[in-house]
Amino acid sequence: MEVLTVALNPALDREVVVNNFQINELHRINNQKYSVMEPGGKGINVSLILSGLGIHSIAMGFLGGFIGSIVEQKLRMLSDIVTTNFVFVDEETRENLAIIDPSNDTITEINSLGPTIDEKSMKQFMRRYEISLKRTECTVLSGSVPPGVSKDYYLELIRKAKNSEKLVICESIGEYFEQAVKEGLITVVKPDLRSKNEFLGETLKTLEDYVRAAEETVKMGSKMAILSYEIEGDVVATSDGVWLLKAKEHIERSHLLGTGDSFVAGVVYKLLRGKKDLLEAAKWGMAAAIAETKFIGKEFISTDDVEICSDAFEVSRLR
Repeated sequence: MEVLTVALNPALDREVVVNNFQINELHRINNQKYSVMEPGGKGINVSLILSGLGIHSIAMGFLGGFIGSIVEQKLRMLSDIVTTNFVFVDEETRENLAIIDPSNDTITEINSLGPTIDEKSMKQFMRRYEISLKRTECTVLSGSVPPGVSKDYYLELIRKAKNSEKLVICESIGEYFEQAVKEGLITVVKPDLRSKNEFLGETLKTLEDYVRAAEETVKMGSKMAILSYEIEGDVVATSDGVWLLKAKEHIERSHLLGTGDSFVAGVVYKLLRGKKDLLEAAKWGMAAAIAETKFIGKEFISTDDVEICSDAFEVSRLR
């Protein structure tokens, strides 16, 4: 097994495609392919994308109730190289809704909070986590933290991965995530800036703001920082410099679902395949993200899809 993905707060994702979506209106979906229900949560998404790239993984998190059982069942149906190792709790797993409107180039997302996790479940999860760490080379922690899980618990997960000398890749946001960044516990840092452009106590407005935040992240001990800048670009920093990776063609906002997870999966793939050059890993992540934009909604992409998009973006050195 190569990768351990952790989604502490998984979800059952519902994606519906509605042209000319309007509030206070009745909309009918006349084609079943425009209404999709699938397992979600950023860590689970990374596992599924990695499976399309031929990478085996263990997916962990907390699942609960009828919805949780559906998430696990569908995950097993989608891939036979994703091993599930979830801890089940009493409360229901959350549901997330994404309304994709290609006509107006929008995505409207409604995400639930998630179940409250008790102390017993957290101890059980930690025991399984420690065992899974021994079986894998890379740990990916992505997504939100459910109620009941403290900052210290999340930090302990990252510390254990760091102390086990694993590659540690995180895409998240919040106090717990930023504390791990400040302690230099994360190999590759990718803040989730979808809801607000804030990171390390700063509001990111200009390109220089993003560059400064990325540089600061590396100075704190991370090997690479990746910050999404506008829709079509990412600022990437390592100890060797800072670059802007920007798509050559316009990317429709309605095609952005799953692109962040594809970027992470692309980085993981390249690093695991013996390519230790961080910038090259970021380039492969960018190509994977662009490959994902060729589809409406989340889609399995292959290494061929990624290779086709390897020259679909420009790389500009900023520092």
